Amino acid sequence: MLLNHLTPDCVIPSLKAGSKKQVLQELARKAADLTGQDESVIFDVLLERERLGTTGIGHGIAIPHGKIPALDRVYGVFARLERPIDFDSIDEQPVDLVFLLLAPSDCGADHLKALAKVSRLLRDRMLCEKMRGSTGADAIFALMNQVEDRTAA
Repeated sequence: MLLNHLTPDCVIPSLKAGSKKQVLQELARKAADLTGQDESVIFDVLLERERLGTTGIGHGIAIPHGKIPALDRVYGVFARLERPIDFDSIDEQPVDLVFLLLAPSDCGADHLKALAKVSRLLRDRMLCEKMRGSTGADAIFALMNQVEDRTAA
């Protein structure tokens, strides 16, 4: 299951950022704390991926992602932005829900499976609305787990 390795510590319930770059910097900082990897390496990987094309998938959601050679498994960080920001999304709408995924360079299909799982999770409009209305990391984490449990059954 995708959320096996996630904890409430992986959730930023109210991220303050004024730009896409600031969001990526804050996510890189949080991911560095969780993974023990260098923040600047993570940030550079995320910027490089964004140069290939936006990870703003529409409906206020972005899934920035990348591969870091030294990682031992897939890591995730979820952030609810305090205010929506322009993320160059495919639907040209601002983003307020961001799920960062980082994977080892050699993980192969696991990276794609994790991306697909996050995408399916965030396609649940009711879940997204509930997360937008939640203010605490524990509450947002619990919502994600409820949906994960329901879809796994």
